Amino acid sequence: MTEEKAAADLRGEVERFLHDHDPRTTERIDFLRARFDAGLAWVDYPLGLGGRGLDRSLQAVVDAAFLEAGAPDNAPHRNVIGLGMAAPTLLKYASEADQKRYLRPLWTGEEIWCQLFSEPGAGSDLATAGTKAVRDGDDWIVNGQKVWTSLAHEASWALLIARTDPDVPKHRGLSYFVCDMSSPGVEVRALRQLTGEAEFNEVFLSDVRVPDANRLGDLGEGWKVTQTTLMNERVAIGAGLAPREGGPIGFLCKTWRSGANEGATAGTYDRVLQLWERAEAARLTTARLRQQMAAGLPGPEGSGAKLTYALLAQEISSVEVDLLGDDGLRFDDYTFRRPDLDEESSRPGTYRFLRTKGNSIEGGTSEIMRNIIAERVLGLPAEPRVDVDVPWKELAR
Repeated sequence: MTEEKAAADLRGEVERFLHDHDPRTTERIDFLRARFDAGLAWVDYPLGLGGRGLDRSLQAVVDAAFLEAGAPDNAPHRNVIGLGMAAPTLLKYASEADQKRYLRPLWTGEEIWCQLFSEPGAGSDLATAGTKAVRDGDDWIVNGQKVWTSLAHEASWALLIARTDPDVPKHRGLSYFVCDMSSPGVEVRALRQLTGEAEFNEVFLSDVRVPDANRLGDLGEGWKVTQTTLMNERVAIGAGLAPREGGPIGFLCKTWRSGANEGATAGTYDRVLQLWERAEAARLTTARLRQQMAAGLPGPEGSGAKLTYALLAQEISSVEVDLLGDDGLRFDDYTFRRPDLDEESSRPGTYRFLRTKGNSIEGGTSEIMRNIIAERVLGLPAEPRVDVDVPWKELAR
């Protein structure tokens, strides 16, 4: 079947679905559940799991048809970890029964997901994570502390890595679990950011019971599963689907056109134009990257997309603050609160200037991204690593 024929068939399927589920009269959650069941959620996912086993590039056809009809979407900005990281990991490693259990409420947004990876002593070197899981019959008893956990305060489920064997080297003693965030012993504490908000958290795990049935991948093979999550995370951050002038460059252009360009020098004009060109080049490059990764696991190229996004977002927000003049020196709302993700379009440029400082840390630091690109893309010699064969319990911490 040609791509044109497949696209036409999909548009017909959407038209029939909308005839049976009028978005004007159907409750939002019922509409989203029905869309998932009809295989029109992720068209590249298997039948019965929200998809039709088609090429991922056809997703744009479906999304455009629903958007044109004024149908509700699944508010992807509210479940970025679930959609961008948990779903592909579950698809690769979870049992069929668990896929059916988790993926539908994940896609509809009824269940939010978070990621219990980083620890106070294990951030960039995640393989040194020390959260401990001890076997107790059919369960594991988990104790430890996680940090920088976005959405933990809203999450129903978490992707958790824990050390199940301290006697082997750090990469080989980790296991990967799905953790119920409502379990006794899970405590979430807010972390306040430079913007005043508490977008992420630290999470304390005290004798938390996690069934072995919730393990993804083989025992001690958690690092392998983690790579699937991390590579999808970098793609989700750096290679998200955005329209032309979407994201940070869109805010800069809006500021420019609102009158901030009056009195701007030729150098400033050139700078804005250069950033627009770089943002558009990055958008087109990441669109190609998403097509390349459609058939399998994303590769190290996602690190390049993530690094590019972080650098661009910070440069763009800096220029926007400069354009704002005196207003760019003010940021008056340091209210300690949980962020409302729907407010982003109304926030001042100074907020974006402060928030983008985190882009070079979240999802892997820019330094780590450069190491990955150097070693796995450019083939440069790896940095000396003297601890890869040392049992984890003997590492200095």
